[in-house]
Formats: sequence, structure tokens, C-alpha cells
Amino acid sequence: MTADHHPIEVLRARGFVQDVTDEDALRRRFDEGPVTFYVGFDPTAPSLHAGNLVGMMAMSWLQRLGHRPIALAGGATGRIGDPSGRDKERELYDEATLEANLAGIRRQLGVVLDLNEAGGDDPAKGLLVDNHDWFGPKTFLDVLREAGTQMSVNQMLGRESVRRRLEASERGLTFAEFSYQLLQAYDFAHLYATYGCELQGGGSDQWGNITAGTDLTRRLHGADVHGIVWPLLLTADGQKFGKSAGNAVWLDAELTSPYAYYQWWRNAADADVPRFLRLFTYLPLDQIAELEAEHERDPAARAAHEVLAREATRIIHGDEGVAQAEAATAALFGGGPLRGLDDATLAEAFEGAPTVELAAGRLTEDGGVGLLEVLTSVGAASSNGEARRLVQGGGVRISGDRVEDHERRLTPDDLASPTTVVLQVGKKRRYLARFV
Repeated sequence: MTADHHPIEVLRARGFVQDVTDEDALRRRFDEGPVTFYVGFDPTAPSLHAGNLVGMMAMSWLQRLGHRPIALAGGATGRIGDPSGRDKERELYDEATLEANLAGIRRQLGVVLDLNEAGGDDPAKGLLVDNHDWFGPKTFLDVLREAGTQMSVNQMLGRESVRRRLEASERGLTFAEFSYQLLQAYDFAHLYATYGCELQGGGSDQWGNITAGTDLTRRLHGADVHGIVWPLLLTADGQKFGKSAGNAVWLDAELTSPYAYYQWWRNAADADVPRFLRLFTYLPLDQIAELEAEHERDPAARAAHEVLAREATRIIHGDEGVAQAEAATAALFGGGPLRGLDDATLAEAFEGAPTVELAAGRLTEDGGVGLLEVLTSVGAASSNGEARRLVQGGGVRISGDRVEDHERRLTPDDLASPTTVVLQVGKKRRYLARFV
């Protein structure tokens, strides 16, 4: 195995390595052959987000290098709540919400990883498991006897995530949250015993939980297993990127459309683009270096941003999502006609634009609805006279097309999306007329 194909070197070169429990030992284990590894995802939202994607991409690279992933959906731990990296207790969800969230997580993990279908056992593919399957049948006493007797409270209290909550929160830490690391540690021990899993990965805030798992696996099974953590995806002010911070970029197209997802990557800060290209695309490192050099020569061209947006969107939304996002971007920012967009993309692109709703039949009755009426109804003009002057002065566009006939009527041909006409007045003012 050459250095540039060694899993640790590949992950490090792309920005996925912050800490390893025993790097020399893990290197030797990789040298011996395929390693089964796992990463956990708790169902605390109906979708995973860009912060979760760091771990998903690390898993994908390891799978591409011949190692077997286990994606763990935390149906049990999600019912408790992980205190790691948090200043207050997580909200507890009802069973129906948790099950719906789990279903969304399973779908999204399957987009990035090559996983067995439910019940499948192809060793060339990864596994998707739910820790509720092994915790559900157990009693509280079972867990205490099997795992609780093997874990030191002194060590648990010494972990940073626990100390931080005890020091920073007036309420402190509930016993349920305190027990989270015991449950996650047991996950590792169970996966080792059941599937031969020898490596757990996670964000850097999971270091304490992961090392608890390596300790418990050694105590229960006499096995030396390993942990690796990657840097958290942080905002510019250093906050963790995700649902609780209110800044999530969701992987579910219903929550963040392919267009909005594409635009988020396209608008990334210049300093973040090289790092994001390494983390969130499969592009070779030499190509990323060329893009970085090109960006330094001509920042205004934003070539690296465009490639990042295209490749990152392709991973989650496929070629169709890329085509949809690029077509919308060209239509919205290229100055041409706005046609063939979907309603969700249009609404997202013009979020906050004044909008009027009119009956759909107005577009087909009596030759269409008068342009002047629509301009006054949506607030682009205070009167028909002002609207007429705007049109005659060449300052009005209908879905991107300039119009100078004040008697013009809107018809279905003017729709930018199935229900919506975009009206532009001057260079910057935009209004939406929705026909529903």
C-alpha cells in the first residue's frame, strides 16, 4: 500500500484527521487488510445537514479504499440526547417524530454510501444498523450489569463534555444525558462482537464518547479497537454548524432545495473553498490545487466556487439536481429569460420579494390579465398612470423579457414557473405574481 493510498494519509490530506487514539496501531491494522468501521447519526432532525456530511464523506473515502462502513442510526441514543458540545439539554422527541427522522437519515446515508438493502448481507457493501434493535429488548438492569460495571464514574466525570456542562449550566447534567456515553460505548462493544467493527469515527466533540467505547470494548472483549475524529464544520464565528445553531444546510431537498444547496456552496467564503473542495468533493487533490491557484490568479472569476457548488451538489442531489440548480442560476443571474423553473426554487431565489396572489384562471380568461393591474396589485406602482410610465420607459421586464407595451396582458407563456410570473422594475426591484 503506497503512502498516498493509505487510508490515514488519504483522510489526512483531505482534512478528515484531527485526532487518532493510537495512530501507529491503526496504521498497522489498515496494513493487514480491510477494516470494518462505524459512525453514528442520531435522529434529532428530519434530515442530516452539511455538518453531518463531513462524517459521511470520511466514511465514503474509507469505503472507496476497500473498508466496510457501518452507518449507525441512533434510534436508542437519540431518545436520550448527547450532551457533547452543548450548553443545555436536548429536546426529547415523541416516538412518531423519531421514527420519521430515522427514515430520513437512512435514505440520505444511502445516497453517499454503498449500503446493503434491508436484510441484505453482501460483504462488499456497508451496513445500516439501528442501536434501538439491541437496546430495545434490554432492561435497565441488563445495561448496568453488562456495561455499567465496567465504566468508571471518575473517568466519565472527567470527560470534557461532562465537565463543561457541570460548570456552565445552572441545571447541570441530567442522569439521562450523563448515561449517553455509556450507551455509545456499548454500541462500539456490540458492533465489535457482532460485526468485527474495529474503528469508530466522529466529529471532534465525540472524542470522549469514542474513547469510552474503546475502553469498554477492551474490558468486555479484550480487544484493541481504534477511534478517529475529524474537525467540526464551524461557522465564521466558530459555532458548530447544525440544527441547534439554527444555521443548518439540510441534505433533504424538501428542506433545502438543490438550488439553495448549490448557492450555499457557490457563496462560500474564499478562504473556505479549498478546504471544502477537499472535504466535500471526490476531485483529485492535484485538480483542487490547480483550482486554488487559478482562484488566486483571478478571484473574480470564481471558478473554484463554481466547481465546488457543482460537485458538492452532485453528491447529494445527483446530475438532475445539478442541472436544475445550474439552470436556475443561469436564469436568475445570467440576465436572460426566466423560464422552466420550479415554484420552490423561484420562491427561494426571490425570498422576501413582494408577492400578489391572483386566480389562475385570470391568465386564460379575456386574453389574460392586464400588466398594469398586476403592477399596481403587487405594489410596484401606486396607480395605473405610474405603471404605464414605467412600462413605456422600458423599465419593466416580465420573467426576464423587456416589455414596452402598456396594454400588454399576462398569459401562461409569461410564467417563469408553473404558477409564478416574475416582474422586474428597474435594475433591482422584483415582484412575484402567483396564479393559484
